[in-house]
Amino acid sequence: MKPMTEQEIRAAFVNCTKGEAKRLSVPRDLAARPWDDLDYLGWRDPQAPDRGYLVTVLDGRPTAIALRSPGPASWQARRSMCSMCLTAHTGGVSLMVAPKAGKARQQGNSVGAYICSDLACSLYVRGKKDAGAGSRPQESLTLEEKIERTVANVAAFLAKVTA
Repeated sequence: MKPMTEQEIRAAFVNCTKGEAKRLSVPRDLAARPWDDLDYLGWRDPQAPDRGYLVTVLDGRPTAIALRSPGPASWQARRSMCSMCLTAHTGGVSLMVAPKAGKARQQGNSVGAYICSDLACSLYVRGKKDAGAGSRPQESLTLEEKIERTVANVAAFLAKVTA
């Protein structure tokens, strides 16, 4: 993924108003992010831990979505698998819910997926971050194929948000 500026990120949001995009918390360390290892940029809002954000490039254009996840619950201590990167975590996967874009958002419609709580799927797939023993299933896929699968899963989720 190519590096993005704060302005590019804010302009890319499809499921919140321009005012909401202007007020949300963008990471201050954008220059230090491992852009070459990212399929998408994901972060949690330090001022609102129930909020997360995801930015990727679809059809050559940056696309960003706002996400919400419920607070910690007892069920989160169970082992769960991320639907984006297929990494299993104990307590490290959250149901992330995104309001749909456009008119569907105004009607209160949303879609959800189980995603790594820290939104670091790209790093788990590449082995740059470890979720512990047994977190990655044994597969015969190459690293490129795993990356392609993760990118396709993210794109499919974004398609549901923008549909």
